[in-house]
Amino acid sequence: MIRKKILLLGDFNVGKTSLIRRYIDDAFDDRYLTTIGVKISKKLLVVDRIECELIIWDVEGSTPQKKIPESYMHGAEGAIFVADCNREDTILDLESHIQRFLSLNRAAKYVIAYNKSDLLTEKQKENFPLGKNRFLTSAKEGLNVNRLFLSLAKDILS
Repeated sequence: MIRKKILLLGDFNVGKTSLIRRYIDDAFDDRYLTTIGVKISKKLLVVDRIECELIIWDVEGSTPQKKIPESYMHGAEGAIFVADCNREDTILDLESHIQRFLSLNRAAKYVIAYNKSDLLTEKQKENFPLGKNRFLTSAKEGLNVNRLFLSLAKDILS
């Protein structure tokens, strides 16, 4: 079986843990629980007849000013960068998170999750640059959560 380390990275309170809980357990909890350090989960999946175990690192929130340790990022083959689509500062911080991650993992793949989309109007949803590696997600409603992880897994395995 192939094992792949992926990280969820982004600012504080953007829904990284909630996306993982939805993906792993198909569950959601409204209470905000701060992740301290890192929590590791695993998920088995089959991608194009290839059995793969995702080792999912739920990394504490960071900002360009408060960076997570580089040691968390070493050896990662993929990342999901998460922003709260209702907080512009978290969207603007994405570029900094991406650049730092890629500087340590040049060949890694990534996707972007604009999370908490259940709080947007249909008109507001039209403003997001969506595409192959960018998704509007809602951990609360489960919107695009499986697609997000599957898209990253396919990219890593290709």
